[in-house]
Amino acid sequence: MQLRFTMKTDLQFSADFSEESKAAFLKAVEASEPLFWKGVPKGANPDEVGRIEGIPRIEGNRAELEFASGPYTRVHDALFRFRKQIPPVLGKFRMGLRDIGISDYVITMKGDFPENFRVPKLPFITESVLLDGTLTISLAVSAADLENRIPDRLVRLVEEKIEAAMYGGKSEHWELVFESGVKPRHFTKDPTAEMVERGWIKHAPARGQWIFGPQAVQLFRAFEQIVVEEIIRPLAFSEMIFPKMVPWEVWMRSGHAKGVYPEIYYICTPKTRDASYWEDIADYFKVTGEVWIDEIKNRIDGPIGGMCYAQCPPFWPFVQGETLANDCLPIRVFDRSGTSHRYESGGIHGIERVDEFHRIEVLWLGTAEQTVEIADKLHEAYTQVFEDILELEWRSARVTPWFMAQEGIVGGEAACGCGDRIGTTDYEAFLPYSEGWLEFQNVSINGDKYPKGFNVKIQSGGECWSGCSGIGLERWTAAFLAQKGLDRENWPEKVARMVGEPVNLFKFL
Repeated sequence: MQLRFTMKTDLQFSADFSEESKAAFLKAVEASEPLFWKGVPKGANPDEVGRIEGIPRIEGNRAELEFASGPYTRVHDALFRFRKQIPPVLGKFRMGLRDIGISDYVITMKGDFPENFRVPKLPFITESVLLDGTLTISLAVSAADLENRIPDRLVRLVEEKIEAAMYGGKSEHWELVFESGVKPRHFTKDPTAEMVERGWIKHAPARGQWIFGPQAVQLFRAFEQIVVEEIIRPLAFSEMIFPKMVPWEVWMRSGHAKGVYPEIYYICTPKTRDASYWEDIADYFKVTGEVWIDEIKNRIDGPIGGMCYAQCPPFWPFVQGETLANDCLPIRVFDRSGTSHRYESGGIHGIERVDEFHRIEVLWLGTAEQTVEIADKLHEAYTQVFEDILELEWRSARVTPWFMAQEGIVGGEAACGCGDRIGTTDYEAFLPYSEGWLEFQNVSINGDKYPKGFNVKIQSGGECWSGCSGIGLERWTAAFLAQKGLDRENWPEKVARMVGEPVNLFKFL
């Protein structure tokens, strides 16, 4: 990608220029070139390096300068390097720099843009044109924006969008690891429809939400017991409770703030708890029988964050900024304290694709070697459960989560040689009724993504890594019933025994 930056600046000083101060300033401009070549690779073309173009226009207490650059010492970096030279030059004239105005900032990017690439829409982008492989972006930015490296982040964002457009779907990065082979199939219907028919579940009022009756919960609790007995206890995981309301600060550090917005349920707070402030809202419902949604929107603040989307990020503030002693590693914890919520942009279906779901989140952290070792033990435990207890027809595959590819941490190097283990293994169950496969389980080795984001270190000084594995009870139930059906006589003996006779509590007339 060929990069070019141009910028016009307006420097305002505390006093008008005299002939002497003007001459000193222009001399500093002429001598500025070596400042901009510091740190530039040898052999770089002068057009690729930041520079001040032309002769500055000086009038009154203002000096207008034009900067241009390629990828090295970009125009904003050149500006701030030059700014450091101003005090010793103009200080003797009792002139100080009061303000920096940016009147024009343009980024030009030339390269291969995929057909489905879309230019970002951001408030500081005043115009953008993509024509014949050249993207031209005009910005309205302040000096503070430049110090916050807005242009650099924008360039990286465009590069990420190009990578994302070229990346394609998950199937392009799917590698089969294990396949159980065909198992006996006792059912060919959609299990959700059959559960509804038998009164095991009912649609709840909210989108993608179910009310689970006693029979379904019996199966949930049996699966939960299997997880505890076969995975949690043998691998020495300890129970914690993670928050289910997640503020922006957590998602900013975890990386989810880069793209979680279409799929989260937002949380807002009332502007006040004063009952009189809300009296007319309540009165409106009493008179009309309707909730006054439009007016409520005017009386809430936020959003302050969202409901739990991915279950592990809210754990990390517990260890944020800490250095973990060697003798407490690896740390192994799990959470099963509440629901997760995700606005399924791909559409809801049955109990396997819902907006509200129940999940046991398994999380571990330690050295890179410890993290990989625990992941391997989890794979062994899941294999034993799926093969010998649930007797599923299933397979596993290595996949590359986009957030990792996007952040450049897939297949990275690590001192232990574990870098190529970073990524996710998905477990998929065959669905006879659709002749398709359902992802119902995963194990992820996340590398230093979360420890780095939350500034977590270990005593030994080596890299701190982490992993996580989400056990979705709805997905397990959908996979199991799709193959075994709802009749206990077709279930594996241990599962049938743990579930017991279905409790038929309700009789409707």
